[in-house]
Amino acid sequence: MSSLSIHPPIQLKTHHQFRAKKTRKSIAIHASSDNPQSQRQQQQLNLSVLRFTFGIPGLDESYLPRWIGYGFGSLLILNHFLGSNPDTTQAQLRTEVLGLSLAAFSAALPYFGRFLKGATPVDQGTLPQDAEQIFAMSQNISDAQKEDLAWATYILLRNTNTIAVLISIQGELCVRGYWKTPDKMSKDEVLDWFKEQIENIGLSDVKDTLYFPQTTESEIWEMLPEGTRSLLVEPVLQATVQSGNKTENNEGFILLASSIGYAYSDKDRAWIRATGNKFRGKSTCSE
Repeated sequence: MSSLSIHPPIQLKTHHQFRAKKTRKSIAIHASSDNPQSQRQQQQLNLSVLRFTFGIPGLDESYLPRWIGYGFGSLLILNHFLGSNPDTTQAQLRTEVLGLSLAAFSAALPYFGRFLKGATPVDQGTLPQDAEQIFAMSQNISDAQKEDLAWATYILLRNTNTIAVLISIQGELCVRGYWKTPDKMSKDEVLDWFKEQIENIGLSDVKDTLYFPQTTESEIWEMLPEGTRSLLVEPVLQATVQSGNKTENNEGFILLASSIGYAYSDKDRAWIRATGNKFRGKSTCSE
């Protein structure tokens, strides 16, 4: 894992003073015809959004190995007590022990996956109680961009330990998940309120990844839900070359909040960065 160092190169306006940690690990994300290794890495990151699913609402496919282990383990036990004759051979006993061991490993596989990832998935017990679940999007953007933003926010919530996601591209917003917003506001008013919060904090000028893996204060920024433990701000930068000088312009950012400490691994942050890069150079204005 890359080392975390003290930030900031920019000044963020917050309600409290806190120590900000950020990552400076350089990861090649966009493909280049001169670098085949970068192309393979980009392809791997793009394919990482393709997860196995039955499409059944309410079914978490990540627990499928557990149910398979429970099922086959139960069948082996039933076969031993109901289907076997009194003269059970040693070979049969060894086979049954091996089968039960494999069933137990299959049942424990989801736990191993969470452990190796370094964080536990967000469940209903860790969701903020006083936050409102919203899904709001700026209206003066193209239909194709709306679909891209809706899909991006969905996979970020689905495939990471995230409870709230905000994508800002060229000043237009897509807000989804659990946020601490004022009561009795329409979606347009909520979007205006988020734009005001972004301006007050200074997120539009961020050009480096901001990662706060162990936030202990619940009111760092007003819009964050209570119980936020990890915060990630990933800028969307567009490189331009003028008079031989290469500069990077900020086109927006992705903000993710989690109720789990150290929620985003190096692989997660690389994949989130690749997701944000898909919006580089794209106009958000509707025809």
